Amino acid sequence: MRTGEVAGQAGVNIQTLRYYERRGLLPEPPRRESGYRSYGRDAVDVVRFIKRAQQLGFSLDEVDGLFGLMVGGPDDCAQVEQLALARLAELEDRIADLRAMRDSLEQLVATCHLPRAERHCPLLRALGCDPDRHDTHEGDELR
Repeated sequence: MRTGEVAGQAGVNIQTLRYYERRGLLPEPPRRESGYRSYGRDAVDVVRFIKRAQQLGFSLDEVDGLFGLMVGGPDDCAQVEQLALARLAELEDRIADLRAMRDSLEQLVATCHLPRAERHCPLLRALGCDPDRHDTHEGDELR
């Protein structure tokens, strides 16, 4: 199978395949007499595995570790479980952070409907820019 075929079936671009080869995640295939790479059918499965693992939040270094564990068999299930639990904990932390950001933005946006005379824009103030503040630091110019 040629490079473009593998990339197309795996849903990635050609540069991604070459990058995975350089990283050692995808074995460099033999070349035909014409110089074209000739991938085996398993190349598509390997690339799909990498992409699925990335979608779950695993880094390429961790994917490389998963490949090593995959060939180790059932004895390595505990290591895979630990890696997955660590990833899950990181995702939970990120979700909590994103929810907190969303809640803060919702609160800030809720004040935007107030008449100008009755509010100081907390959104701009929270971002470090208060339009109601007209003083400048020495050497600063008003814009």
